[in-house]
Amino acid sequence: MNSFDQIYSFVFRGLLTEEALDASGRLRRLDSGALINEEIAKKLSIELLDKEIVARAMRMASVYTAIASFENSVRRLVSTVLLEQVGADWWNISVPNKVKEKAELRRTEEQKIRWHTPRGDEPLNYTEFGDLISIINQNWDHFEPFIPSIEWARQLTGTIERSRNVIMHSGDLEIEDIERIGGLIRDWIRQVGG
Repeated sequence: MNSFDQIYSFVFRGLLTEEALDASGRLRRLDSGALINEEIAKKLSIELLDKEIVARAMRMASVYTAIASFENSVRRLVSTVLLEQVGADWWNISVPNKVKEKAELRRTEEQKIRWHTPRGDEPLNYTEFGDLISIINQNWDHFEPFIPSIEWARQLTGTIERSRNVIMHSGDLEIEDIERIGGLIRDWIRQVGG
């Protein structure tokens, strides 16, 4: 095989690899350097939007990922602890009525919009950070081995929720806020676990 054939073979294999990666929904870098799932980006028509606005949103997407994961880990802690300590009917037994009513109202409203994906199957999916803290507070004896104080948990989740709300309403956080979120998540994981 001569050098031309070797180069041709190398380039052709590279193109085939690129096609395979594209077909598998690989992540690609935007002009901002942020990673994005190409298949989802196409479906959302991101390429038609202003590049500067997309770059700012992509920066916040990483923060959103951390906050959403954290929020769902708190939900998992609540459900795991109460399932183990109270049993399968923990939602009906251990959750404050106000939280149950609010979650059920949200769930009922979402069920009216049948064409849209719901938040989930469990009532706990319809709670907010504050609701999770209310559940922990009402069942403090079950959570005390994990959490140093209810005030610590309330303060920590309240600070993260403030940043969450900025992002969810299309705002941009300063680096100090991002660093604070990272520190709070690390504190929670060291104390409570992942």
